[in-house]
Amino acid sequence: MKINDIDRPSRICAIDASTNSLAFAIFNDKSLVKYGKINFVGNNIFSKIADASRKTGALLTQLEIDAIVIEHTVFMNSPKTMADLSMVQGALLGSAGNCGIRTAGSINPITWQTFIGNGKLTIDEKKSIVDQNPNKSKSFYKQVERDLRKIKTINFVNTYYDVNVEDNDVADSIGVGHYAIHNWSKIAKA
Repeated sequence: MKINDIDRPSRICAIDASTNSLAFAIFNDKSLVKYGKINFVGNNIFSKIADASRKTGALLTQLEIDAIVIEHTVFMNSPKTMADLSMVQGALLGSAGNCGIRTAGSINPITWQTFIGNGKLTIDEKKSIVDQNPNKSKSFYKQVERDLRKIKTINFVNTYYDVNVEDNDVADSIGVGHYAIHNWSKIAKA
């Protein structure tokens, strides 16, 4: 047994959060036992943060988990979206702490995606998208790439865990958890 396995919680919740929702996957040891999604409501980011905090606390208390892992916030295109997501994630983590649940770590999206075989598209894959959709904008091609990768994650999750997940956020939370349960020593070091 590795030294880090001593601290491995038996029941973890993997989270993929956005400014509008929290997708979760519960693992008991290495078995996926529950997954789902809750949506946040509000007229602005601050009311959504309050709703996120309330709903996260209620959810985590109900699920009886030992620790959470969360997909790390990374900057993509919009500083405002990054700031809003960071505030929502802060509310989620604070809510978990108030429930007595420790945050074991955060996982960079490309890290877990690569682990499940869904890393960045190759040059040939990108060329194929352009060849199949000539004369489109760069944003169109980027969206097709994102959609393809979402489908790859959903297919991995459904095949590996023998489930029927259709929501890409829920599939992402399972991907985060899958990485966590197979790489705990890397998370514990962070």
